[in-house]
Amino acid sequence: MKQAMIFAAGLGTRLRPLTDTMPKALVKVGGVTLLDRTIQRLHQYGYSRFVVNVHHFSQQIIDHIAQNDLYSRMVQISDESDELLETGGGLKKAARLFDEAEPVLIHNVDILDNVDYDWFRRQHLDEEDAVLLVSRRPTKRYLLFDNAMRLMGWVNTETGELRSPYDWVKNPDSAVLDMENYRLNLMRGTTEIELNLFAFSGIHSFSPRLFPLMNRFPDRFPIIDFYLQTCHRTRIYGCQKDDLRLLDVGKLDSLDAAEMFIVHNS
Repeated sequence: MKQAMIFAAGLGTRLRPLTDTMPKALVKVGGVTLLDRTIQRLHQYGYSRFVVNVHHFSQQIIDHIAQNDLYSRMVQISDESDELLETGGGLKKAARLFDEAEPVLIHNVDILDNVDYDWFRRQHLDEEDAVLLVSRRPTKRYLLFDNAMRLMGWVNTETGELRSPYDWVKNPDSAVLDMENYRLNLMRGTTEIELNLFAFSGIHSFSPRLFPLMNRFPDRFPIIDFYLQTCHRTRIYGCQKDDLRLLDVGKLDSLDAAEMFIVHNS
């Protein structure tokens, strides 16, 4: 059984005034809600078990799912009405709703993409704990991977801040960014280490065997913090998609672009 979690609990503040009266998940693009688009698209790839977290106008989403016979059989709600838990906390809270034997596809409700999810599922090997879909594109914050695409840390190219559980990554003698080749060159003593920079798409495949490691984390935390704090003792890898196209339907002026995206990527 293919299973997925759709993050739909966000406040959608950038979509105001639409989200003053409805959750972001029920905003329509081309006459179809973002939630419906995400579920329907993943269902086409064989996903038949969904967990949707809710917070902002949560009852509207609960009612929307209950009114659809197919959804009522496939979708379970993880209710965060009392407190918005962010991505890591939301996943942790929903742990009991997943089949422990299958990886969980994680997807944001407000992201449109051109990913072949049959292909992406095959990228998650049995021995790997998580696979993060990444690409090379301009941004300020990058994940750092070694040449085997194992996660090693994170860098803010604007401030130079480095985060990693590896001391030689977060405390090098020197760090030089090569943005032309998307690389970070670190010096520690006489040793030079080269890491690859990739932008995270927010789409990832998560093994439920990681859930026990979340027990020491608070109720509320970003999933990327979890990955960065545990990557030295887990198998977290990046998967590069060269032709990745993403559209974040996060602002009012992105709605027209979203309709065009759907036309050209359907």
